[in-house]
Amino acid sequence: MGLTAVEKVLAAKSGEASVRPGEVVYPDPDFVMIHDGVVMGAKQELDALGIDRLAAPEKVVMVTDHDVIYGSARAAERGAFNRKAAAQWGVTNFFDVGRGGHGHIFPMETGMLLPGMFYFDNDRHATNAGAIGAFGFRMGAEISRVLATGTNWVMVPRSVRLTIRGKLGPGVYARDLGFHIATLLRKGALRMDLDYRVLEYAGELDQFDLAARAALCSSPTEMGAYGVFFPPSEAILAHARARAQRPFTSVYPDPGAQYEAEAELDASGLEPQIALPGGVQNAVDLSQVAGAHIDHAFIGSCGSGMYEDMLEAARMLKGRTVARGVRLFIAPGSEQSMKRLAAEGVIQIFLEAGAVMLPAGCGPCNDAVVGPVHSGEVSISTAANNNYGRFGAKDAELYLGSPATVAASAIAGRITDPRSMKI
Repeated sequence: MGLTAVEKVLAAKSGEASVRPGEVVYPDPDFVMIHDGVVMGAKQELDALGIDRLAAPEKVVMVTDHDVIYGSARAAERGAFNRKAAAQWGVTNFFDVGRGGHGHIFPMETGMLLPGMFYFDNDRHATNAGAIGAFGFRMGAEISRVLATGTNWVMVPRSVRLTIRGKLGPGVYARDLGFHIATLLRKGALRMDLDYRVLEYAGELDQFDLAARAALCSSPTEMGAYGVFFPPSEAILAHARARAQRPFTSVYPDPGAQYEAEAELDASGLEPQIALPGGVQNAVDLSQVAGAHIDHAFIGSCGSGMYEDMLEAARMLKGRTVARGVRLFIAPGSEQSMKRLAAEGVIQIFLEAGAVMLPAGCGPCNDAVVGPVHSGEVSISTAANNNYGRFGAKDAELYLGSPATVAASAIAGRITDPRSMKI
């Protein structure tokens, strides 16, 4: 009986010939990621237990990405604490403000995260690792256990497989497809459960570059997936080889792999989608809400913060300006992308259009620590989700769209189909 891709990853990292769903293993991670918002709690917990040394400090990656601009004394205190913690723990892989960017993006761009790898993370959007053919496992607050011992028990998750048929049409993007998938899951049109499961993609996947694959990791995460996996294409492998910081072995599912459920989806006729307020699973064709007034827009997040996402937005914004009364925030996912966008003149396009550039990181997607909305305002963004209160005011209306849709809407001052704008 064959293994799924993630079963292979867990078996390899656990020293086992094979593993099955429901079994408990103790994988040896390639690295352990902890984000800025939970360092203080983890260290205080370990200090209280008398643990002042990490099991493998050389494997620990500390990232400042959720609260990059200190908007409060509390945030500044946490940042100072994190810097001291990194020094006391002996963590050399500390990507503080201005050094890395979004923890679910820059490791794939720099060759830190490679196909076949496994890592622990406190944050659920570690699912982005599947874009490059790796597996990131969320530990939540229990990341302190991994810091102290080097590993933790993992119950092997079940896998489900979704086969994509057909290619997306012009002006339709991976985020649109992701919203559509989430909505089909909610409606029961795709008969599979993602709760504590790995969604493995199959089918016509060569159409999706790394940024598109990251986008297609986002919505399933909001639907409960504990992992998402793309078999690496030749283009993805070329990207990884050019940047690899260490040797890697890519992983693919066996022909006889067992899936709890399988489904197919034809993407060829899909229209641009808008996720209505309340969740990514509330998507409709953009035409149903076209013309709705907006006050606020944001492009970024782990689902749409890569270099290619920024280029799509810039293509819309070039030679145009953001509508009066609309504020558009842009947060590239990594410092590397920020520098590249600056060198290529893309940031100048954003600035001339009237957008507000934010530092690399989560931006408003982190519960609007920057760029919040006011009561009654309407926002359209590429955030990971649009749950009520995500951007501050609980009575604000939060819509989601692709980077192109958000940029087009910011220009028009209302929700707008990007296909209607000549580029």
